[in-house]
Amino acid sequence: MKFEKYTQTANSILKEIAEELGFPNDIDLSGRILRAVLHTLRSRLTIQESFQLMAQLPMLLKAIYVEGWKYQEKPTRIKNIGEFIREVIHEDQPLGHHDIRTVKDGENVIRTVFKVIRNHVSEGEITHIIMSMPAELRPLWGLKDKMQTASP
Repeated sequence: MKFEKYTQTANSILKEIAEELGFPNDIDLSGRILRAVLHTLRSRLTIQESFQLMAQLPMLLKAIYVEGWKYQEKPTRIKNIGEFIREVIHEDQPLGHHDIRTVKDGENVIRTVFKVIRNHVSEGEITHIIMSMPAELRPLWGLKDKMQTASP
């Protein structure tokens, strides 16, 4: 098994996030942000939806996704963008408040990670994830269509 391929893919994704955030040389920041957003998303999804998403993630992103995961029967009830941002900051400890200083920063990092995930996961799976989320969280995915307001 050639792990270099997995490392190259992960590094490419981290670079993509860093560039989208406007800090093209800060791979550490993009790694922390990716991990924090994935863990927050994971806590919001059902176990079935998590497995469906993981099946499509590149190998090292799967490892990031499952790192420290404790199975929950029911997903965490994150109902709005403010709650999602607070959870991302919490997952990004100890640097969460340094990396995300404002609500606008929080929305930006979440939208960036979701945009990059959309580049690596099928449209159908993204649609399932979006439809499982409360309407107020759907705009974080950056898609401007009927999914933004459809009922879950």
